[in-house]
Amino acid sequence: MSVSSTSSIETELAKVSFRLKGGLFPLTLLELHYYDSRQLQRDLHFKVSEAPGFFQQTPVIIGFESFSGDFRDVQLAELQQILRDHGMIAVALKGASTSLEAQAKECGLAIMAAKSRTPKNKNSGTEVNVEPTSVVADQPAVQSVPNVANSKVISTPVRSGQQVYAPGGDLIVLAAVSAGAEILADGNIHVYAPLRGRALAGVQGNESAQVFCHSLEAELISIAGHFKLVEDLKNEHWKQSVRISLQEQALCIAPLVNAGR
Repeated sequence: MSVSSTSSIETELAKVSFRLKGGLFPLTLLELHYYDSRQLQRDLHFKVSEAPGFFQQTPVIIGFESFSGDFRDVQLAELQQILRDHGMIAVALKGASTSLEAQAKECGLAIMAAKSRTPKNKNSGTEVNVEPTSVVADQPAVQSVPNVANSKVISTPVRSGQQVYAPGGDLIVLAAVSAGAEILADGNIHVYAPLRGRALAGVQGNESAQVFCHSLEAELISIAGHFKLVEDLKNEHWKQSVRISLQEQALCIAPLVNAGR
């Protein structure tokens, strides 16, 4: 290949208008148990009033894996508008029925893969086990136990607007995490300074992950998708050294004590 031909190819590549890259972005999952538009508006209003600064242009996945109502009652266009009215933008459905997936296409929503549902027999009320039709079993994105070798150590402050992620391991921050900053890890999160931003541990579903910090001042704490906002975090442990874990599908905050005492 001549020099001129190589130069021509490089010039053509430089003209490509985009580049596809993988990325990890935290999304809020709204698990819908049943659909009543008025009740949903009341519940959302109450939740948003607890932390109005958090719900601003927040991307949301609507989950139907725990849905026990009638899918025919769900009007996605209406649901999208209700979410928009409360600062949330629906981007995808998870665990939806075939009829809802058809609505999703009309509304411009993506469809995310979900675990197979266990529907109830309408006649008997008993559960019917359904075998997955796919011959390939779902595989976790990462190991259930993070690899220590993949842990990341940050020795400088994490500023507002910054996002730091530790894939496959723990995240250890030796400086302050500012309000507006976001730190994420597949494993545990350790902050040896004030934690004022958002901390999301176990982002790939590791429910044994924990968050440790020397001063709890966070906007949000999340473990495996279960989270608490600042209004819920401002309790007797506020601005104290704490250990946060997931117990019975709820975050538990406890003082961080010296085990050697």
